[in-house]
Amino acid sequence: MEIVVTKQEGKTWITVRGPETQSRIAGIPSDAEFFGIILKMGSFMVPLPASDLLNGGIELPEASSKSVWLHGEAWEIPTFDNADTFIENLVRDGILAHEPVVESALKGELPDLSLRSVQRRFLRSTGLTFKTVQQIRRAHQALAMLQKGTSIMDTTYDLGYFDQSHLTNSLKYFIGQTPAQILQKTQAE
Repeated sequence: MEIVVTKQEGKTWITVRGPETQSRIAGIPSDAEFFGIILKMGSFMVPLPASDLLNGGIELPEASSKSVWLHGEAWEIPTFDNADTFIENLVRDGILAHEPVVESALKGELPDLSLRSVQRRFLRSTGLTFKTVQQIRRAHQALAMLQKGTSIMDTTYDLGYFDQSHLTNSLKYFIGQTPAQILQKTQAE
């Protein structure tokens, strides 16, 4: 999940974006300025269910030219310089929360909860299933390996993909490029 502050044509607004499960091209106007706050996996905005933000986001309604409405209150739009204070205030007011079960599950340390409770808490706070997050993380590991020059076959084997087409399909879906395209781009650089 991330919070994006956009400034364009004298207007500033906040968009809260959810997790992306698929690679897609984002249009970026040349006359706009952005900065983003990427929240740690398992952090979520209580009044905005993560599942509602999946593969998209919402623009917070404008309260004034310098503030937005969030959970019934006007919040000053943060700047790059005070973004940390903005986040601290969201946490203090209970709008931004963190689910520690997510971090534990990602480390392979399941707390003293039933598997179903872990799955439910994971889905509620991230908007994604644990399996989907694992697939995305593995695709990013494959990207990093290929960018370091690891062969496609070694990447396939080392990360436990069934075969090269499994790796190719995963990278096309989650990263938007095939392993060959990634290697070709890396070699050109």
